[in-house]
Amino acid sequence: METLTAGALGGTWGTVLLPIRNDESIDWARLEAALDVLVAVGLDGLYAHGTAGEFHTLGEDEYDRVNALLAEQCERHQLPFQIGAGHMSAQTCLARVARARELRPGAIQVTLPDWLPVSRGEVVRFLARVAAAADPVPLVLYNPPHAKTQVPADLYPVIRREVPAVIGIKVAGGDARWYAEMERHAAGLAVFVAGHDLATGRRYGAAGSYSNIAALNPAGAMAWQRMMVAQPEAALDVEQRIREFFAAHVQPLQRSGYASAALDKFLAHLGDWADIGTRVRWPYDSVDASLAVRLRPLVRAQLPELFPGA
Repeated sequence: METLTAGALGGTWGTVLLPIRNDESIDWARLEAALDVLVAVGLDGLYAHGTAGEFHTLGEDEYDRVNALLAEQCERHQLPFQIGAGHMSAQTCLARVARARELRPGAIQVTLPDWLPVSRGEVVRFLARVAAAADPVPLVLYNPPHAKTQVPADLYPVIRREVPAVIGIKVAGGDARWYAEMERHAAGLAVFVAGHDLATGRRYGAAGSYSNIAALNPAGAMAWQRMMVAQPEAALDVEQRIREFFAAHVQPLQRSGYASAALDKFLAHLGDWADIGTRVRWPYDSVDASLAVRLRPLVRAQLPELFPGA
């Protein structure tokens, strides 16, 4: 696969979600079936091992097997793909990067070491060594709100100068002031924001999203993205209704303690586009699948644009 550049990195990307059996093992047949759906709906790309992919729970043999399946499917369909190599341990991250590099993804996503916070200088040194291990594959820095080290905006110019292999960042997004600050400090980086805020994000210059809306329904996420181009005001109206639905039905789950991976699997079960289920790996709690089933008629009625052909 051809490597990505900051200018080419954009759009709506779908994530690999792991169907987990009752015995905690990955159901590989169901995973392959879900990949069949994802590669066929026209997403801008796929990625593995984000938070929703439960990378923090995987053994190294499982990590490699997911990567092989993703690379094979995407190469066959000429679909760009990225591999996450994040880990709480910098040393394990380096080893994952070296193996991921051999599959020639468009980019490798990494997180910062997460047991102890890292200083500004340590952020740059970490990324520089990872970039050397990944070369010639570029890097995307995944820095979500729950990361122990939050990269300040004024560090991005240093990262761009010292580690030019970093082509993009995944962050939560913010208000107009936040986007203005990112425009000043993150010039030259593809800025990816939360999927449910993508219509606003694109208006202010975001490049795309590693999308929780693609977790809900990948075909619907692409339909919404096309609306952002053709009917931007209508797309903003959809975004407002997404926020209202999330406020009523997703954020209460988040406040009660469910982790991000559990919420994304809940969304996928709600969207009912593949047999993934809501089970996440121990010790994390899984959302009751019956809740998603009960809410299916409601989400389709409130957000019909995300369920084309329903």
